[in-house]
Amino acid sequence: MIKKYLTPDQAWQKIKHFCAYQERSHQETKDRLYGYGLSTKDVDVLLSKLIEEDYLNETRFATLFAGGHFRTKKWGRVKIAYELKQKRVSAYNIKAGLATIEEEAYEQTLDTLAIDKWEKCNKEVGYARQAKVMQYLVSRGFESGRVQAAIAKIKAGLKENS
Repeated sequence: MIKKYLTPDQAWQKIKHFCAYQERSHQETKDRLYGYGLSTKDVDVLLSKLIEEDYLNETRFATLFAGGHFRTKKWGRVKIAYELKQKRVSAYNIKAGLATIEEEAYEQTLDTLAIDKWEKCNKEVGYARQAKVMQYLVSRGFESGRVQAAIAKIKAGLKENS
């Protein structure tokens, strides 16, 4: 396959569209620009221009990423933070993005996921059921302390009903 190299002007048009279509991280955008065959100097100039013209905003990206992945994929804060780190988002912006997740909605989502998984694991008994639910929720990115509290709530509710 022959790689097509673009001039900085051609790359500017393409990268503007790339960033306008959806929020992007700085690293994602930088990788795309290098993929166009641009030099480091050209990439730095275009990145600065994208930031100046507000096509690229890492805080906005982190906020939208965190909120979107929490609402649609039901991810916990740990998994969201990990994914943002993978995209080389700064610690400050990760913190800002995670801060936009409402505490009440977070707790409610965790409780709902815990109850759903608890009911689906009805063939398991005792500690095996609890371990499966715990493992599932931790893999979704929820903090283990909160997961244990959610499981305790479920178990307390079962004792009241019996």
